[in-house]
Amino acid sequence: MNVHAPAGTRRIEELLSDFQPNFDFKAPLPLPLEEYEERLRRIRREAVLAGHDALVIHTDMVGWFHTSNAYLRYVCDWMREGVLIIPTDSDKPITLLSFFTQAVILPPGGEPMLVEDIWQIGAIGREYADRPGSSVALTAEHCANLLAKLGLSKGQIGRLGDRTSLEFWRYLEDAMPSAKFVGDNAIIDRMQKLRSPREVEMFRAAAQLISIGTQAAYHVTRPGVTDVEIYAAFSLAQLARGGETGDGYQIGINEYGTHCGKPYGHVVRPGDLINLYISNVTYRGYTAQTARMIAVGDITARQEKVLTACTEGVKRAEQLIRPGTLISEVNNAAFSSYIDHGLLSAPDARTMPYNWSPADDGGPRLLPRQYVPDADWEAQGRKLMHVYPATHGPHNPNLGHSVGMAGAQNSFNVSSHNFDRLEEGMIFVLHTQWLEAQSAGCNIGDCYLVTKDGFENLSRHTPLETHRIAA
Repeated sequence: MNVHAPAGTRRIEELLSDFQPNFDFKAPLPLPLEEYEERLRRIRREAVLAGHDALVIHTDMVGWFHTSNAYLRYVCDWMREGVLIIPTDSDKPITLLSFFTQAVILPPGGEPMLVEDIWQIGAIGREYADRPGSSVALTAEHCANLLAKLGLSKGQIGRLGDRTSLEFWRYLEDAMPSAKFVGDNAIIDRMQKLRSPREVEMFRAAAQLISIGTQAAYHVTRPGVTDVEIYAAFSLAQLARGGETGDGYQIGINEYGTHCGKPYGHVVRPGDLINLYISNVTYRGYTAQTARMIAVGDITARQEKVLTACTEGVKRAEQLIRPGTLISEVNNAAFSSYIDHGLLSAPDARTMPYNWSPADDGGPRLLPRQYVPDADWEAQGRKLMHVYPATHGPHNPNLGHSVGMAGAQNSFNVSSHNFDRLEEGMIFVLHTQWLEAQSAGCNIGDCYLVTKDGFENLSRHTPLETHRIAA
């Protein structure tokens, strides 16, 4: 049995044959050279202030041919793994060491900006190439040699990377015992808070791709269609217009409103609540994020209450978006809707129940062991034997977070304990969520840019309100 295309289901190509988004998408060009030159100037200035003689930036490859962090893409638009050496002296060129994994990505896109020399280290090893040695060790050895040629064997080196960098750092420190290494991710992390006008174009494009994908999902959703087909419709529509990835989002679908799931062969039925949690659509390395709900036919009064509370929450928060507003005020405005609807008593992150919270004593929380009927899962020979999540509440104890480049960490959260003020150029998602296992759920939100006198809703091309489909 083919669980992804049950008998009678039309092919996704037929479902989308007459689809057209309700607005024209115009893809912006890549960022210009001048943007990267300005970034390099700022990075070098930060390195000077920190006392570094050079910076070493490490990015590795992880599953599905993605890089482990966004640092190299941000600094020089390099799309695969590498080690970038940036001498603090502005008259010395920056150098890239790369091609030390088996990743198959080749430029374009990704010819690195501002880089003069690229060294191919080579992916080696007994099983892969029948050659002894470690590509990580060789990369560190060559990095140390290049730093030595710059006269920095005893210098202070700022290093930027992530947990995949740990082995590389150990080899590099062993190769340069007289050098001083200082972790300094913050140099680039600080630059992610406010966005330039050209960067805004990239975020806007990513948000518009989400809107197009969402409209395509609405177009095909009806009883009898599977979650796989809805997911595919979204993916096809956004990828066909320049989206870079098709795996950065979730679909939650059942009679309760579950969110944060992946397609597994669920057939849409009357009474289903569907969540499209678009946590990452990427355009030229830049991402946007939204969340939308779909109701199929009649749903329960409790579900309507939760949908209303969450939708009102985003709208209340939106009214406060302007330079100078405390981020905590935006957060608390949204949660005031939860309080008015009797879902919460306070907006405080520290005391709020949320889906993935530990037990009240700070220890682990046991998931209830209980049989949960799911006909489409059982048709594949499996059963649900636990209740997810273990406790009710919002998915997170906060309203949202910054939106940045694919693979980058959030530079700030929209929460009750963030007393920073909004500034022009900030980009973030506000998504209200609530989930009661086997009862009701919602995850709904928009992506915003703070402007000089207010905000731009980057995801305005699809309404925030729950999309209704007749059974």
